[in-house]
Amino acid sequence: MKKLLAYLLPFILFTNISYAIIEIDITEGNREPLPLAISEFFHDNNPEIIDKKITENIRTVISDDLERSGLFSSIDDKAFIQNNRAMHLKPRFADWRLIKAQGLLTGELTIEDDRLRVEFRLWDTFAEKEIEGLVLITTIDNWRRISHMIADKIYERLTGEEGYFDTRIVYVAEEGPKNKRIKKLAIMDQDGANHKFLTSGKELVLTPRFNPVRQEITYLSYFKNLPRVYLLNIQTGIQEVVGDFPGMTFAPRFSPDGGKIIMSLAREGNSDLYVMDLTNRVVERLTDSPAIDTSPSYSPDGKKITFNSDRGGSQQIYVMDSNGRNQKRISKQGGNYATPVWSPRGDLIAFTKFYQGQYFIGVMRTDGSGERLLTENWYQEAPSWSSNGRVLIFYRETKANDAGDGHSSSIWSIDLTGFNERKIITPVDASDPSWSKLIQ
Repeated sequence: MKKLLAYLLPFILFTNISYAIIEIDITEGNREPLPLAISEFFHDNNPEIIDKKITENIRTVISDDLERSGLFSSIDDKAFIQNNRAMHLKPRFADWRLIKAQGLLTGELTIEDDRLRVEFRLWDTFAEKEIEGLVLITTIDNWRRISHMIADKIYERLTGEEGYFDTRIVYVAEEGPKNKRIKKLAIMDQDGANHKFLTSGKELVLTPRFNPVRQEITYLSYFKNLPRVYLLNIQTGIQEVVGDFPGMTFAPRFSPDGGKIIMSLAREGNSDLYVMDLTNRVVERLTDSPAIDTSPSYSPDGKKITFNSDRGGSQQIYVMDSNGRNQKRISKQGGNYATPVWSPRGDLIAFTKFYQGQYFIGVMRTDGSGERLLTENWYQEAPSWSSNGRVLIFYRETKANDAGDGHSSSIWSIDLTGFNERKIITPVDASDPSWSKLIQ
């Protein structure tokens, strides 16, 4: 995979006024999206830009990113009154207020030494002020990533929270009948673009997880019917075997610093949690229970681990210190719980819950209080957090008919309010997604 970061030059912040009137409280529930006018980016008539329709594409990607968040709506450009290059320097704010635009995004493209120079400005139409602006320089074919970065800056400026659009999703791509599924690793941008398969499908793959500090994933694969844990560098394509483990291995996941992998290993018929230091490959046992302990996930500071266990007679969520001490059950409501994942903000744990014949994706505080169920379906699981801790992705299976014959699986997203549920389009069936941090 091409190393995109090498093409990004330092960004120039040319304004950042702090007294904007428009802002969004993203903790609210079902709220009206904030209307934005996003203009087509003006250009210097360079045929290379015009032929690729980059101006239109950049606007579309930015608009789609922001609309998918559920917090913004884009005003149709047919309603624009002012539509000339002067608006990028000084908009006629009354014209934009007339069409109900609370914010206005303008931009300009130029070619400098075969590189694409992208300048954007975000305006508050009521305060009649420029509230954000950047110049970004990159290669011409990197326009899509630049678009995500601009959307992130707009999201951050208007919500006060870090954006999550310049990210990627790795998942298990599935094809074939349910009893003979071919499973491959696949990766894509968070909006489904730039899709790529990472493995051939010759070997079964499961539970891909991103390294939080490097462009790397860990996953489980079966080599000659034996479970192996792998590391895969996304940029170089170099794959490395972490180790062969006797018995069964489940759900490998990185520590917050990327230096360790925690997993569940089944030895002598018993599944416990182990952690491996990737520097010296030393393995340390963390739990010693006659029950099944699995699905471990670190807190963002690395001091705690959440996991699920049936040691109490049913599958529940537990929290312990990172050295395995002070193990405590935190799930308190009825039903069975699985796949707990600590939020990157540190305040919540997401989970899958099975209760009264339905599967739920929900969140709770780290002490188990404040449980909220965000979405339900006949089968769904495996939540993964956005980099800012405000959105979850998960996968859902859909019945082909009322008799339950056949099925399809796909990735969905939902925000913490529970009101903005959306399907992410993939070329094949999809399961077990993992969301990266901002690429940066």
